[in-house]
Amino acid sequence: MRYEDLLNEAAGMGVRVEERPLHAGRCGCYYNPARLIIIDEAMPDYEKACTLAHELVHARHHDHGHGNAKAEWRARRETALRAVDMLEYATAERMYGGDAYLIAQALDVTLQVVEDYRMVLHDRRTAPASSI
Repeated sequence: MRYEDLLNEAAGMGVRVEERPLHAGRCGCYYNPARLIIIDEAMPDYEKACTLAHELVHARHHDHGHGNAKAEWRARRETALRAVDMLEYATAERMYGGDAYLIAQALDVTLQVVEDYRMVLHDRRTAPASSI
């Protein structure tokens, strides 16, 4: 998942992406009325890519503002599934004994994406067979 490819995807969706300084703790945000994603310019490219993928999910679903836990989890889940290749994850997990930080480094994603991917795997394991 390359940042440049995600920028092209955003353009194809009619979403403008700007890089600006953001307040501490904010990586990015999506503003639906303007179809605008803002990414913190200070982040490294792998973090920008993960953030942009997340914000593109919000854009795809025309999400409004913060505070919607369902929309936020959907964005985190879809980002994790897009950013993490199942076989690469399994290999990295074996290589690094399950250390999430080292796995994130190996996969060139954020620690949050690895944790979200693990939640998706957990949810799939515990879901009733009829809902899979």
